Amino acid sequence: MSLDELSRCGLSRHAVNRRERAGRLHRLYPGIYVVGFIPATPETRWLAAVKACAGWLSHWSAGELWGFLELEDHLPDVTVVGNRRIPGVRIHRTRCLPPQDVTRHRGIPVTTPARTLVDLAAVLTETGLWHAVRRAQGLRRLNLPMLLKTMDRLGSRRGTATLREVIATGPAPTRSEVEDVLLDLFLAAGVEHPDVNKPLHINGHRIVPDFRWPRQRLIVEAGIARHDRSLDADRRALLEAAGERVIEVAWEQAIRDPLALIRLLPSPKLR
Repeated sequence: MSLDELSRCGLSRHAVNRRERAGRLHRLYPGIYVVGFIPATPETRWLAAVKACAGWLSHWSAGELWGFLELEDHLPDVTVVGNRRIPGVRIHRTRCLPPQDVTRHRGIPVTTPARTLVDLAAVLTETGLWHAVRRAQGLRRLNLPMLLKTMDRLGSRRGTATLREVIATGPAPTRSEVEDVLLDLFLAAGVEHPDVNKPLHINGHRIVPDFRWPRQRLIVEAGIARHDRSLDADRRALLEAAGERVIEVAWEQAIRDPLALIRLLPSPKLR
């Protein structure tokens, strides 16, 4: 909570200081407090940083909040209009942040998914950006026309040429790290590009396979661990009754023995 919010709750600055000394309020940033002994989760720190800076969560932190970057322990990233400096916050300055580039997610002011990817293009490697775009699509955060429209509106910026190259390759939407690994493995082995997370409708049921080659009626499902069953029995029975061949792949198999996985496919090139 900010000092203004605490004041609206009836607490004077002296009362705030007294509660801080007693351990009932904990200061995260200047003028920003967490009540009681609530653990400082990433979202707590992000919201506190945004309030302290009067800005918007952006870059790595925004990518993590939206779910298309892996969570890492680093300073919160906040974009501000102006020249603020807040200890413990990585500030990104801009002269203008249009209303169409900001929103709220989980109660936190944040740059939109499209604006976040444009910002990340300046700081991520091409591979990292590729995976971020895939994940954003897989989570249905945006589509490519929406991203292109944002890029055109913002004009030439650092990293936009790389982002356009990534988009030009048509990165398929993936929903998890294991799907990323498998898709890269298929493409590196020369396997035909599969449909990725494309829904099927079978006997009134909507099923979303991880990977599917329509002409071969072949489905590959990504599992988290060898003991994990990514398909329940009813779902698998529906697919196989419809003439689909289903292969389930564990994370360990994709990492430790990728060639064995490729040999499970009908041929080196599914053409």
